[in-house]
Amino acid sequence: MSAATTEGRMPRVSIDAAALAGNWRKLAALSPAGRTGAAVKADGYGLGAARVASTLFDAGCRDFFVAWATEGIALHESLGDRPARIFVLQGLDTSNVSDIRDAGLVPVLSTPEDVALWLEAGGGMPAALQFETGMNRLGLDAADAMRAAELTATGALKLKLVMSHLASADEAGGQAEQQLGIFDLLANLFPGVPRSLANSAAMLRGAPFRLDLNRPGIALYGGGDPDGRFGLAPVASLTAAVLQVRTADRGEAAGYGAAARLRRDTRIATVGIGYADGLMRMASGAGVPAPANRPPPAAFIAGRAVPILGRISMDLTLLDVTDLPDGAVKPGDRAEFFGPNVSIDRVALGAGTIPYELLTGLGARVARVWP
Repeated sequence: MSAATTEGRMPRVSIDAAALAGNWRKLAALSPAGRTGAAVKADGYGLGAARVASTLFDAGCRDFFVAWATEGIALHESLGDRPARIFVLQGLDTSNVSDIRDAGLVPVLSTPEDVALWLEAGGGMPAALQFETGMNRLGLDAADAMRAAELTATGALKLKLVMSHLASADEAGGQAEQQLGIFDLLANLFPGVPRSLANSAAMLRGAPFRLDLNRPGIALYGGGDPDGRFGLAPVASLTAAVLQVRTADRGEAAGYGAAARLRRDTRIATVGIGYADGLMRMASGAGVPAPANRPPPAAFIAGRAVPILGRISMDLTLLDVTDLPDGAVKPGDRAEFFGPNVSIDRVALGAGTIPYELLTGLGARVARVWP
């Protein structure tokens, strides 16, 4: 078997650029009076930040959010002279402040030390401020926000944005509304400065959270809409090839730990993907603790969903293809583990996690395939 043929059977994630752009347009349409940006941190949620940002720029996006300065600088270089704003959400220090300044990135200042460093070394370039409103993660408290407001009033601190982050935008209850109220009080200290609060879940939650600049993440990539209310399209399709098909007798076991005891003669397809590729072990068919009320772990092949059998291992996963017609599955056929036929939200629920982790956890050997 040639190396090219072998590599052709490795796992890959195929990205639907049109769906990505379409999701951004749908989200932007929810907030016609404001701007809608895009979170492209963690290498564009695992799909390739340069290609994600280029696709979204062509769709109309002009504001991008990354976590670290190195991500922002790489994105700045990939976008070239296209007129985009890149916000760096964390990590400002003496090692990167000059790089942020020289690349024209917008640092998000979350501590008094951030503010002091940017005043000293930012060269008069604008920044953004983040407020702590109830998540107890990053952000200026009320007293520090008031001191920053004084600096802004004197012109010493120039701002592009004030922002905060919601802890429970995707959950019922009043915490999100409480945070919105606190944010409004702090943002009022900075008249005329644009405001940002909404991530994906907050954008979908309702109009009060959609302010001057929205910053969706997972919804762009087709997650966070499990009931399909907003018509977001799947963007990423994770597939891997069948390497072998065999029949095992009733009473035999399959996979590590003999976790799957076969209750019938079973046709097993061994697929070349495992937890090293980002297919989480918690999504195994048996032999691992299962979240309550999880949907049965499954993949899609030959036109239908089939069960994942036993434990997912580092490089291999077993599928029960007994109920498919003889010969319907053969080596080289590809099984889908999430994508158009297997909702990434459903897979995340079955693994006891969130779709963010599935995308950002895709392994380095999973090829990212763009059109």
